[in-house]
Amino acid sequence: MKKMLSLAAMFAVIAYASPASAEIKFSGDASLRLRGQFTDSEVNGVEDGNSEDLNFAYRIRLKAAADLGEGYFFKAMLASDNKTSNTNPFRAGGWVSLDNNLEDVNLDISNFYFGRMMEDSHYMMGRLPLNSMNNPIFDLAMYPQAPVDIPVATFYMDRLLGINYGAKIGSGELNATLVLLNEDSPAEDNGMLNDGYAAHLSYKVNLGDVTIEPQALLTLTDGDGPLGYMDITPQTFGMNVTIPAGDAKIGLSGFYTVCKDDDANGDDVDYNGYLLRLKGQYEGLTAWVDYNHTNDKTDGGDVDYDNLFVWAQYNYKVYESAMGSFSLTPTVRYWALGSEVGSSETDYSRLRTELIATVSF
Repeated sequence: MKKMLSLAAMFAVIAYASPASAEIKFSGDASLRLRGQFTDSEVNGVEDGNSEDLNFAYRIRLKAAADLGEGYFFKAMLASDNKTSNTNPFRAGGWVSLDNNLEDVNLDISNFYFGRMMEDSHYMMGRLPLNSMNNPIFDLAMYPQAPVDIPVATFYMDRLLGINYGAKIGSGELNATLVLLNEDSPAEDNGMLNDGYAAHLSYKVNLGDVTIEPQALLTLTDGDGPLGYMDITPQTFGMNVTIPAGDAKIGLSGFYTVCKDDDANGDDVDYNGYLLRLKGQYEGLTAWVDYNHTNDKTDGGDVDYDNLFVWAQYNYKVYESAMGSFSLTPTVRYWALGSEVGSSETDYSRLRTELIATVSF
C-alpha cells in the first residue's frame, strides 16, 4: 500500500510541477469481483474429479497520459500487476484475491509507451498493450492447446515489450510491430539475437461498411514456445472482420498456426491448429463463441485438442456523469476442453459466473 501511495503521489507532483511541464491527464478504475467456479473432469468417460468455489477478488488501475506537443505523447498504466500470492507463480489479469489468508498486492507499472502521432503515420515503443481480448491471434500463437478464455490477457497482462510503426497506405492503415516474446540467457550462446522476437503485421481497411484486418504473427528467432517446447519458431496468420448490423456489431475471426521445427531437446516439433470466433455486440451486451482444434504430431505422436468457449456479459451503468461512472457487469464464461492421446480421452469443463462492480474516473 505504501508503494501504491508513493507512485500516485509521484504522478501528482509531476502533473503540477511547473507551468512548462507537459499536460498530464489521469483516469482509472477500481473493481470488485465475485466469482463462482464449477469444474468437472472425466477420463475415458469416468469422472475424475469436480470442484466448486466462490471467490472474491479486486483490481486497481491508474492511467496517465501526457501530451508533449506536436504529436509527441506518453502513456502509462499502473495496476495490481502481480501474482496473486507468493505460492502462485501465475498472474491473473491484475485480479488479486486472498490465498491461504495472505494478500500480496503491489501497484506496478503494467504498461507504458511513448511516441509520436502524425497526420499519415505514427510510431510508438515501450510495453505496448495488445488488445488481445478483441484480437485472438496472440492467444492462438502462444497457447495453441487452449487459446480460449483470454490467456494472453490473463497471464501476460495483455502487453509485450515492442516497437510499433503504422502508416496510411491506400485506403487502409498498415501496422508493423516488433515484439519480444521471451528473453533467453546469454549462456545459451546463440549470438546477439538469442531471444524470442516476433513481428506482428496487420492491414486494416474498410470495404464499404465492413472492416477487414488481415494479420500475421511471424516468429523471427528461436524462442521458448507453447506446449512446453523450447527454441522453436511457430507462425500464425488470419483475419478479423467487423460487420455493422444496425445498432449491433458482428465480428468474425479466423486464425491458423503452424510449427515444424526441432526444439532445444532435439524433439521433432510438428503441430498446427486453428481458432474461429463469432462475436456480437449490442449496447451493453457483449458475447462471443470460440472453437479451436489443434493437432500435435511431435516425434511421431498424435494428440488432438478441441476447445469450445462461450463468453457473455452485460455492462449496466448504475451511474454516469462527466466525472466518472459506476457499473455492474454480470458475466458468464464457459469452457469445454477435449483432448485425445491414442485411446485415452479426457474431457474437462469449467463454468465461471461473475458479478463485477466497477467505479471508473
